[in-house]
Amino acid sequence: MFVIESPAGRAGDTVITEVPDSVASPNRLARFRRAGRFAVPYLYLTPALVLLVVWIYRPLVQAVELSTYSWNLLPTAPMKPVGLGNYQRLLDLPAFWDSIGRTGVLIAGMLPFTVLLPLLIALASRRVHGRARTVYHAFVFAPFLVAPVAAAAVWRWLLHPGSGFVDQVLRSDRNWVYDASTAHEVIILITGWQLLGFAVLVVWAGLAGINGEYDEAARVDGASPGQIRRWITLPLLSPTLLFLVLTTVLLSPTLTFPLIDSMTQGGPAQATTNIYYLLWDYAFHSFDAGLSAAAGVLLFAGFGVIAGVLVWVSEKVSFHDD
Repeated sequence: MFVIESPAGRAGDTVITEVPDSVASPNRLARFRRAGRFAVPYLYLTPALVLLVVWIYRPLVQAVELSTYSWNLLPTAPMKPVGLGNYQRLLDLPAFWDSIGRTGVLIAGMLPFTVLLPLLIALASRRVHGRARTVYHAFVFAPFLVAPVAAAAVWRWLLHPGSGFVDQVLRSDRNWVYDASTAHEVIILITGWQLLGFAVLVVWAGLAGINGEYDEAARVDGASPGQIRRWITLPLLSPTLLFLVLTTVLLSPTLTFPLIDSMTQGGPAQATTNIYYLLWDYAFHSFDAGLSAAAGVLLFAGFGVIAGVLVWVSEKVSFHDD
């Protein structure tokens, strides 16, 4: 039983009204239900937020903190605070700037494999029908399923100087992997070969999301297939292509790491050492945790700016298409 006091008609008088539990309980249940509906989305998000904090944000904060210390990774060695000394030392190293240049070359070399060729292959696959299309899709996507370390072992055998399949076909005796003039191109080629299937799959998904009525209306108006691709398909596919550019920029240095570590170890003469492999080399070869953390923080900041610009461009393109 609930008691509610309310003012009476005359000043100073109060009327006490008793509200039965049968009336108050539905009101409380309604409030609980509203609170539950408000909390349910956050309960679904909680596991993902916890994982983000534990595996992304906490290590990032620790990396920023570690970049201000000098430490050789030994638990018994003291961590000496150096402020911004690691950043200054890193910016003075020619190897750092050389690795940034190689990273730019890597990304530029990967774009044909992740944007241009997938677009051409996906457009060509629209002419394949029936069971042949399934075989065609499987054949294109198969390299993406190969483990990078296994791919590195196979390609080292194929590129073995003199007795390798490539040299036998080309009738040469070139050491493709350990030649400074070709080692980086080999890494780009193998990585692009592996990522081609994934990129084609993304383009297929983008093509599937385009309403076929646009093409039909254009054909009724007398547009040729080339004009339809140029003025309808490509503009509507531009957000997908920008997504592929974004993933290429952000993931190429990371995805090449297994190949570089398995095939060249950053050589010869650091010809395949990009910024991602350099920070790993500073940490686990030179045992300079502070310098490696500083390189990681600068890598995160630089790629974060690039990703922000590409996302902004993608949103503008998507809005324009709508």
